[in-house]
Amino acid sequence: MTNNSDHVESPTLPEQGPWGVWNEEDGESWWQPEPADGHVTLKMTPDTFPSNQFSVGLQYIDAGCALRDHGHQCNDEILFVWEGEGTAYVNGEQFKVKPGSMVYVGRFVKHGFVNDGPGQLKIMWVITPPGLEGVIRGIGQPRETDSKRPTDFDRPPNVREILDIAKFARPEQLVEEGSGR
Repeated sequence: MTNNSDHVESPTLPEQGPWGVWNEEDGESWWQPEPADGHVTLKMTPDTFPSNQFSVGLQYIDAGCALRDHGHQCNDEILFVWEGEGTAYVNGEQFKVKPGSMVYVGRFVKHGFVNDGPGQLKIMWVITPPGLEGVIRGIGQPRETDSKRPTDFDRPPNVREILDIAKFARPEQLVEEGSGR
């Protein structure tokens, strides 16, 4: 019997990938302008964690407030409700959401949320490819744990430029049709 085992190198084990553990307040946090009010805490972004495949954040929407309808030109997004109640607007349809609800939107899908519950609506989002963090930083104001939200806080005058850089879809690009659940 012949074999080439003398010439074959032992297989190497794959290199271990990155890992992390975050508590709720861990991460870079930004106050968000009206109508969302509330804040976003960035958990994982390419510039804060060694992964360039996606970004993760926690969105807190105050009672009676909303995350504006919007869409993304080249992103897929998963939004998971972990506390509170509200209404998700996806592609022209309304869906009641509560803890455990998950919303998936692909590119050019119009989506938004209204917090019509009594407390904060808390959503974890995962977006790929990353880039949403640039919008959060660009339109937000830095937030420290337990600090008060700034008053009279509107979007900056260059908001369209910020959204264009992050490849947010323009309203005329969002068509309310297509496949969904």
